[in-house]
Amino acid sequence: MNEEPAKPINRNIRRDAQRLSSVTTAIHLMKTFSLDERELGISELAKRLKIAKSTVHRLATALLDEGLLEQNPETGRYRLGIGLFSLGSQVRTRLDVAAEAKPFLNDLRQRTGENARLAILDKRNVVFIHDFESNESIRLRSITGQFRPAHTTAEGLCLLAGLRAPALEEFLGQPLLARTANTLTNPDELAERIRRVKRAGYATEDEECEEGTRCIAAPVHQADGRVIAALGMAGPRLRIKKRDFPSLADLVIGMAQKLSERLGYEPGQPIYVRSP
Repeated sequence: MNEEPAKPINRNIRRDAQRLSSVTTAIHLMKTFSLDERELGISELAKRLKIAKSTVHRLATALLDEGLLEQNPETGRYRLGIGLFSLGSQVRTRLDVAAEAKPFLNDLRQRTGENARLAILDKRNVVFIHDFESNESIRLRSITGQFRPAHTTAEGLCLLAGLRAPALEEFLGQPLLARTANTLTNPDELAERIRRVKRAGYATEDEECEEGTRCIAAPVHQADGRVIAALGMAGPRLRIKKRDFPSLADLVIGMAQKLSERLGYEPGQPIYVRSP
């Protein structure tokens, strides 16, 4: 049977190249500033970048509108904007939580004998930035750096419970793929599950991501109260029994709270409230 020839993609190669060039030039423009030269004018920027003044002015105006540049009203010269500080703060927070989490993960692994993990949300997935393996002969393989669908993991459920309503609605509005027979794929049922996680202050995972694996996780808050990560412990079903979930949850919650406080969070008005 003959296959139909692939339809050509309708793209304007020249326009795409121009857009890419503009983005690259805008990045180079921002990198031109330094501690020694905090403010630069259009002429100096054009000279450094070896492009026309009109191009620099157009890019500077766009960056100004987005808060990535500021203009000195007295001199007309430009400097880096507060918008970059906001973006940088997000990156710094993730770096901080990754570094600060290590002693708590080591402690959790030692006290439970199971894998201790730290995950952050990346679109529809969680990425495990730490997974300290158990010392048991039968243990889970480390998945540091790997992605898993957020709705299939205990860490992901904690992170989804920390989303604002519009973001969560958008997540639930897209297909929820199954990884095992236990994966929850009904959006209404998942929404109710997330509400329970938010009330309880922790999430459990029972072979929903990997067969034979159970996990308990709790949210990690940054200084402003938002959920920045989730801390969890995971191990084989043969050792983690459902009857032990409550006591293990208390341990995991305690570790997550200590890490949150280390990041500057004050639990006076917590987002998560334990159910009675």
